Amino acid sequence: MEKLLLLGAEAIAQGAIDGGMSGVYAYPGTPSTEITEYVQKNKTAIEKNIHRNWSANEKTAVEAALGMSYAGKRAMACMKHVGLNVAADAFINSAITGVNGGLVVAVADDPSMHSSQNEQDSRFYGKFSMIPMLEPSNQQEAYNMTYEGFELSEKLGVPVLIRFTTRLSHSRAGVQRKEIKNQNQLSYPKDPIQFVLLPFNARKRYNSLLGKQALMEEDAENSKHNIYYEGKDKSLGIIACGIAHNYLIENYPNRDCPYPILKIGQYPMPFSKIEKIVNECEEVLLLEDGYPFVEEQLRGFLNKSKKIKGRLDNTIPRAGELNPDHVAKALGKEVKAGLNIPSLVANRPPELCLGCAHRDVYNALNETMKEHGKQKVFSDIGCYTLGALPPWNAIHSCVDMGASITMAKGAADAGVHPSVAVIGDSTFTHSGMTALLDCVYENTSVTVIIADNATTAMTGGQASHATGRLEEICIGLGVKPEHVKVLTPLPKYHGEMVKILREELVYEGVSVIIPRRECIQTVTKSKKEKKVKTEEII
Repeated sequence: MEKLLLLGAEAIAQGAIDGGMSGVYAYPGTPSTEITEYVQKNKTAIEKNIHRNWSANEKTAVEAALGMSYAGKRAMACMKHVGLNVAADAFINSAITGVNGGLVVAVADDPSMHSSQNEQDSRFYGKFSMIPMLEPSNQQEAYNMTYEGFELSEKLGVPVLIRFTTRLSHSRAGVQRKEIKNQNQLSYPKDPIQFVLLPFNARKRYNSLLGKQALMEEDAENSKHNIYYEGKDKSLGIIACGIAHNYLIENYPNRDCPYPILKIGQYPMPFSKIEKIVNECEEVLLLEDGYPFVEEQLRGFLNKSKKIKGRLDNTIPRAGELNPDHVAKALGKEVKAGLNIPSLVANRPPELCLGCAHRDVYNALNETMKEHGKQKVFSDIGCYTLGALPPWNAIHSCVDMGASITMAKGAADAGVHPSVAVIGDSTFTHSGMTALLDCVYENTSVTVIIADNATTAMTGGQASHATGRLEEICIGLGVKPEHVKVLTPLPKYHGEMVKILREELVYEGVSVIIPRRECIQTVTKSKKEKKVKTEEII
């Protein structure tokens, strides 16, 4: 088979396609977005009619993937780490229902919070759910683990979590492909009530999951992804998880590390191999890109020996992503300092694109809010979150997807008036609709601004479920039609926007304002694509 130069995320996508996947379900979220985008553009995926449209959110993605598994076919759900919080209900319960066709859940963690609200470690979700986890150290392993993950899922009868991090997702390497597998045929569970989690059956299914733990542990013990490398110097043993193994090897270019190394790529943890390295070595250094997941379990509650070193004793910094320099320092190696950045080089924080419609929205909102006082505007996750920065300083919250409307409701319930929420069109259909329904149910005095740029702009311009439907959705949820206003955010309409905002801010009830103008980036991209097509015809 051919060899391809792929991002880690693309390697996971290619592994799924070649591994017999029938459908991918996802909501865009950096650093996981490229998985689904790759499948959407892949020739083989198109020819095989693999499902590859975006889902409304991560919960619906996991549920749809579970439905495809129910029908006997192989499916994958993809998301970033905070998206797994949204999907947690379906994800955790899917371990209890088990699977029919293989189900892989690919989750991209973001240590250092390059584009996220936190740097949580998804391995805790996998352990909590009691399912196998795979953690690749490079792009080839990302491909192999996904390719084989469906078989592992079907073998053990449970979903499999693939956990990877930003650097692996967004770096490239050569990947050797394997033979393309055929998709599964349609089939139904042998147990017709396997997926019925009524208490009487859920208890039975839970006991079945508990009974599989020994098989999962045995599989991890014998896994080719958990490798023990002998070393002559037993003063230190090193346990390296996932991409941390790459960072370790970068400090030994000739691969001549003198210490024993246990490379972990599959969980549950390989206990016999861990016991061997702990017993043989005077100290053990834990290298993990994320939380001290393995380290906490090895240290235990009493931790009297002080033998285990890692993030918990600051041998490795507790916060942020792991890197080769952190590993070098932990090994007592010299770390070369980089060049100092000259003082004349100023920081360049991110900002809204020139010509972005959100600029006009915030200009109008700021002018209107001068009449009502500060810190009454709640925002959400998207490009418009940059309104928190100068020169606008217009918003005062960004917690999780959909929280703008519910926080505005809570503030209104506390007596804040006016209470304003700013949310994007894609985020609104992701998790803002139920929040708006709460407001409608109590007729809360909130003004919801849905900044509609007709795309999921922050992650690269994916299709938005809300495009062309926002007014109908809001009215369908119960907002009075006369208080659903659509505006055009352009400088020439600034006065009209301020006028409408003034009227709605004083309204004692739920109002929705929809400033609508297509994202400047997607407009530019569409023009370029149109030009290229025209030139090709000519």
